[in-house]
Amino acid sequence: MRNQKVCRFTEAGVVYIDYKDTKILQRFISEQGRIIPKRITGTSAKYHRELTLAIKRARHMALMPFVSDTVK
Repeated sequence: MRNQKVCRFTEAGVVYIDYKDTKILQRFISEQGRIIPKRITGTSAKYHRELTLAIKRARHMALMPFVSDTVK
């Protein structure tokens, strides 16, 4: 059997995922700039919805890039 993935936000007791905290948001973005799915990261559905909204807000506010510079 595979190990059960645990949501890091549930463990930490996070109330709100802030779009200004780009260090945390960067962990959930692939090298191409795509949002990593929750089945891979292990985040719960509630926090993954908040996470995607925070990433989109950070991109809109130009805190994070939409696409990585390394993409050919």
